[in-house]
Amino acid sequence: MLLRGAAGLMAGALLFLSGGWGAFALAIRLPAPRLPRLVVAGMWMMACLVAWTAWMGWRAGWALPGLAIAHALLLGWWVSIRPRNDRIWADDVACLLHGDVRGSHVVLHNVRDFAWRGDDDYDVRWERREYDLDRLRGVDAILSYWAGQAIAHAMLSFAFDDGSHVVFSVEIRRKRDEAFSEIGGFFRQFELVLIAAEERDIVRVRTNVRGEDAYVFPLRMTPDAMRSLFVSYVAAANDLHRAPRFYNTVTSNCTTLVYRMAKRIDGALPFDVRLLLTGYLPEYLHDAGALDGRFGVDTWRQLGRVTARAKATGPEDDFSAAIRRGIPPAR
Repeated sequence: MLLRGAAGLMAGALLFLSGGWGAFALAIRLPAPRLPRLVVAGMWMMACLVAWTAWMGWRAGWALPGLAIAHALLLGWWVSIRPRNDRIWADDVACLLHGDVRGSHVVLHNVRDFAWRGDDDYDVRWERREYDLDRLRGVDAILSYWAGQAIAHAMLSFAFDDGSHVVFSVEIRRKRDEAFSEIGGFFRQFELVLIAAEERDIVRVRTNVRGEDAYVFPLRMTPDAMRSLFVSYVAAANDLHRAPRFYNTVTSNCTTLVYRMAKRIDGALPFDVRLLLTGYLPEYLHDAGALDGRFGVDTWRQLGRVTARAKATGPEDDFSAAIRRGIPPAR
């Protein structure tokens, strides 16, 4: 009797988890308007509860086979959901980055250079850009905080000897008029997109339009490592151009993909929970030796906070130079 009770509690816990996952999946991804989705999700949870009660309380023989069949059908539907590149996308993620690498010469197609006046007021510009990897001079991690101290969006900015920069940013690919949802990121709601953009676009929109708090952290990297990391971004962009992927809040987000690319350069980089709690990425970079050790993390945060400088820039200013005033280069 005791063994049956323990087994029932374990089965109940598993059923609660699987039933909850199924309810969220149906509520978020079922191809129907919002109210029918919620009704179906509620019916799913109720059916799971009834089946568990029938099995535990009434010892009904149909309960477990019924649950197994229902979950098999749910999983069959779930695996049939595929990422796509042919939706009606929001303007800022409408074009897919791809590139060509020939030696040190790189051509990037669809580099974003929007002029933002508001979230719904901007000039659309997608451009073709050429880069010489022999002229790479530095890499900065840029963090933009939007949900407290633990959560930030991470980007990498590559600097060239003529003062130009290009930022790579892993983001969700939203459909037009669709809003971001952390929960939806667990349930295949969004495709993944890799953006290459000018700093005056991708950083300025976060500080000056969306009210986020941005920081620049110069990284210690050898020329070969910088070059290899840049090329890995181009390869990742080409992969997404050929075969779309889903964004995942934990496994395929802005920081975990940066980590996977960087690990190709330094296989000793450890995995750390701070790669998920992205607001603490500077501490991780400092401990891993990627952040210049002559200052502590708190000092780097003070030096690297660029929000006020970004807000003070005008359309004709050199945005990249303006936000870096007072930030010592890595050495």
